[in-house]
Amino acid sequence: MRIRSDRQGVTRRRLIIVGGFAAASVALAGCTSGALDRLDTPDQPQQPPGAPAQPSQIGSGQIRVGLILPLSAQGNAGVAAQSMKNAAEMALAEFKEPNIQLLVKDDGGSPQGAQAAAQQALSEGAEIIIGPLFAQSVSAVGAVARGRNIPVIAFSTDSSVASRGVYLLSFLPESDVKRIVDFAVSRGKRSFAALLPDNAYGTVVEAAFQQEVARRGGRVVALEKYPLDPSRMGEAVRRVAQAAGGADALFIPDGADAVPQVVAQLEANRVNLKRLQLLGTGLWEEPRIFQTPALAGGWYAAPDAAGFRSFAQRYRGRYGQDPVRTATLAYDAVALVAALVKTQGAQRFSEQILTNGSGFAGIDGVFRFKSDGTNERGLAVLRVAPGGGQVVSPAPKAF
Repeated sequence: MRIRSDRQGVTRRRLIIVGGFAAASVALAGCTSGALDRLDTPDQPQQPPGAPAQPSQIGSGQIRVGLILPLSAQGNAGVAAQSMKNAAEMALAEFKEPNIQLLVKDDGGSPQGAQAAAQQALSEGAEIIIGPLFAQSVSAVGAVARGRNIPVIAFSTDSSVASRGVYLLSFLPESDVKRIVDFAVSRGKRSFAALLPDNAYGTVVEAAFQQEVARRGGRVVALEKYPLDPSRMGEAVRRVAQAAGGADALFIPDGADAVPQVVAQLEANRVNLKRLQLLGTGLWEEPRIFQTPALAGGWYAAPDAAGFRSFAQRYRGRYGQDPVRTATLAYDAVALVAALVKTQGAQRFSEQILTNGSGFAGIDGVFRFKSDGTNERGLAVLRVAPGGGQVVSPAPKAF
C-alpha cells in the first residue's frame, strides 16, 4: 500500500510498491512456493550447526532492526542464509536514504540459537525482527518478541507458526492451492483427483485442497498419498488410476524428484493424461518438469518470474554469483521495513499498518499480511512447456 495524507488530513491507502532498486518509492519481494521449510522438514533433519557467525551491523540509520538467519548452519541452510544476508544488504544499498540499521544475528539453525539471537537484538534496541528461516526457530523468536510487543516478519513456509504479531512473508502452500483450484474451476473443471506426497507439505496441501474444492462447489473423486520411495509409489497411483475416469483434473503438488515418476506410472496404468488437466504448485517451476513430455500443458500456480530474473541479475552484478530463490524474501522484508520507516512515522510497525488490506507490491507480485500472521499472495497461473512456464492467467496487480 502507499499511504499519504491529502490536504484535508484524511489518510488514503494504496498499494505500496516495495521493489524498485532506484526507489524513492517502496519495494518488496518474495520467494517461490516451496515445501514446508524445505531445508529442514521433518523428512530432512538439520545438520549440527557450526561455530556461530560473528554479529554484525548493516547500515547506519537510526531505527534498529534485528535480522536473524542460520548463518553458521551447515549445508543448504547456511548457503541460503548467506544469500539472504547479501540480499538484505542489497536492499539497503538500493533503497534511497534508508533510515535503518540491521543488527545481524546468527541463530546457528536451532531454536535455542534463535531465542538467544532475538534476546540480543531486542536488548540492542531492535523495533522489529526480520527472520528467522525455520519453523521451530520462528516459534522461539515469536515467544521472545511477543513479550516485548515487537513484531516479527519471518520466512518459514509452515503457517502453523504464524500468529498475531508474527507474520510470514514466505510463499505458503495454501496460496498455490487456492490459486490453481480457483483457476481450474473457472475453466470448467469440477471433479478432481489428487496424488500427494506423504510428508508435511502433502498434509498441508491436502487440507487446503479439500477446502478449496468444496468452497468452489467441486468434488474430490479420489485422493491418495504416495511414499517418498519411488519404488513404493505404485499402489497409491493404481488406486487413483482406477478412479481417474470420474475426474477432469488431476492435482500432483510435488517437485521434479517425484512428479515425472508419478505421471510415468499413471501412463503405465493406462491413464489418458491428455484427457485430464494436470495441476501443480510452484514446485513445478523446474527444468525437469518442463522437459517431461507427459506434463506438457499442465497448469501450476507460481509468481511471475520476471521480478526474480531482474533481482537475480542485479545480485549477480553485485556478488558475482546466483542468489538462492528465497533471497528475495530478505530483500523484500528489509525494503518494506525501510519504506514503513520512511512513510509511516511512529505507527510504522503497528498491526494496523502491517495488515493493511491494500497490501504491498514486491519483486514477486502483490501480497498482504493477515491478522493471524499468514499472508495472501497474487500469483500467476502458468502452463508447462518445453521452454519453461508460459503465463495463462497473469498475477493480479492489486487485491
